[in-house]
Amino acid sequence: MGDSYTVQISTKLINQLAREDEKRSPRKVKKPKPKTPKSTNQPPKAEATQTQTQTLPPAPIFPPLFLPLPAPAPPVELPPEVESIREVLKESEKVLEKLKVEESEMLKELNKRSKELREKEFKLPYQNPIPCLKERSDCLECYKNYANEPLKCAETVKRFADCARISRQSAGVPVNK
Repeated sequence: MGDSYTVQISTKLINQLAREDEKRSPRKVKKPKPKTPKSTNQPPKAEATQTQTQTLPPAPIFPPLFLPLPAPAPPVELPPEVESIREVLKESEKVLEKLKVEESEMLKELNKRSKELREKEFKLPYQNPIPCLKERSDCLECYKNYANEPLKCAETVKRFADCARISRQSAGVPVNK
């Protein structure tokens, strides 16, 4: 956009333009036509008043005339080149439609696979639920309720311990005694 252009006008160009101006004939100016004033002072002609006073009989009313529609023009025979071009065009349009359908199917497949990949990538691995969660919460609540008398929670603690031992055994973790 920083390009700059220069224009050089030579004396030869100036002389050429001057000669062209001399060759041109001056433009014709349209002269306005003078309007002829209509004189309203003249009395109307006698003939005109007689035709106005005579009344003509009413014209008979004819039923509407419906003309048949013109026949369509016969098809113009086109050169074989044009016909072959039209055939190729039709085939190309069919191929285009097939490609559009194929593209939409491929796009659906791509979206499906990208969703699957996204789910696999951002999905957390399966985590086993914390065993004995209910027993643990019961035990903690008992200690909160009976902070001054912890012996009242012995039964809930025993249930929690049994549950923890059973879950360790089922998981295959050795029990230390």
